[in-house]
Amino acid sequence: MTLRPDIDAALVDEVEKALDTLRPYLRADGGEVRLLDITPDMVVELELLGACGTCPMSMMTLRAGIEQAVKRSVPSIARVEAVNAMAP
Repeated sequence: MTLRPDIDAALVDEVEKALDTLRPYLRADGGEVRLLDITPDMVVELELLGACGTCPMSMMTLRAGIEQAVKRSVPSIARVEAVNAMAP
């Protein structure tokens, strides 16, 4: 993963730790998630991979699972977005 050099490494580590708590569940269903960016306005941008990239429930997983877990672990995060999410 190559993030912008101006992103705080400690913030990246915190977000990755939050994602690591979810990865076993995503992998159990054939999915994965990759951190792409944390924008200056504190939006985490993710890429949904494997089954997560094509699952019709991916937006629900993103909002109810991934976003909530990340925001609970890293309160400074405003939102989590999937850059390759399927349109509803």
